[in-house]
Amino acid sequence: MTALQKIAVVNSTAWLLLAPLSAQTTSISQDQSIRINQIQVIGTHNSYHAGLTPGEAALLRQQQRRLYEAIDYRHPPLDQQLTAGVRQIELDIFPDPQGGRFTHPPVPSPAASAGPNFDPEGEMHKPGFKVMHLQDLDQRSTCLTLVHCLAIVRSWSRQHPEHLPVFILVDCKTARIAAPSGGVTFESMTPVLFDALQGEILSVFLPGEIITPDQVRGAHATLLEAISAGGWPTLAAARGKVIFLLDNLDLASVYDRGDGALRGRILFPDTTPGTPDSAFVEVNNGTRGKIEALVRQGYLVRTRADADTREARAASTLRRDEALASGAQLISTDYPASEPAAWTGYSVSLAQGSMVRCNPINQPPACRNDLLESPAQH
Repeated sequence: MTALQKIAVVNSTAWLLLAPLSAQTTSISQDQSIRINQIQVIGTHNSYHAGLTPGEAALLRQQQRRLYEAIDYRHPPLDQQLTAGVRQIELDIFPDPQGGRFTHPPVPSPAASAGPNFDPEGEMHKPGFKVMHLQDLDQRSTCLTLVHCLAIVRSWSRQHPEHLPVFILVDCKTARIAAPSGGVTFESMTPVLFDALQGEILSVFLPGEIITPDQVRGAHATLLEAISAGGWPTLAAARGKVIFLLDNLDLASVYDRGDGALRGRILFPDTTPGTPDSAFVEVNNGTRGKIEALVRQGYLVRTRADADTREARAASTLRRDEALASGAQLISTDYPASEPAAWTGYSVSLAQGSMVRCNPINQPPACRNDLLESPAQH
């Protein structure tokens, strides 16, 4: 080997050693400049939903076919979804401070009369918030209590400390939702119950593992002022953390107790744009233009790519494509790429099946999709 060839080999070896370090440096630099509202992630709707047993499906199909078709979907356990790339989950919660309220659905409800016991571990007997879709009719969940669901998420998070923030959408069911005839009723959310909700969250996650309204507001007078000034945390500050979002516009004032700034609170409620505590907005049925305008104003926006299995049965991608193009940071679906619809193969993902990308509306010019998911791998 000549001297020139030896030099070439040395240079080539040095480049191979330095290339991963350079990519990792680039990723770390990107994390310090991109904020969590400048990315777009795919999430799941009713992420806990375990679906119906064959017996339940047959009974509900006979009794309420339209309802059956709307809820005929299911998801794997939460940790499996997160491993598949989902970065937003949704949990429907029912207050049950004494425990046992939803333990025995009345016959002839599908949950009571068809299929095996939906609660073999007796979780429904425990006091605390329950996680399910519809009382009496659709109670099968991969994790029946809020604490159980959150414990799964935290365990996964601890095993993947460099993950992008996981957005946890909490939907508080209210007494205004009609119970089946003769069915189980439940309590409406109150300030006391919201305190209990925060207590359950903090029984699982440490304060430093949660992105809170106080952190986003910082030195600003209001959340609106903060997000307008680019106050959402960077990816560098948000990795390995969770952020809780309240999926109830009508409960926002109950949750913040009229404070208007959510001081000491954990969840970001769905709010009316322009109000002092507005930072998160749900636009599930809004136009692409409306969502894009909110994204440009600094809001974190959630929308849906599909609903009630309609798009999945028809293989219709119009709503999905509009949602992706709108810049909404959180796109919820019943069919992420890892869970395509059995009827048509319909699913929701980004380029090359990814579940995260730089936001098409407000991304910084140098944002690279390939550096988003896990900087330690680059």
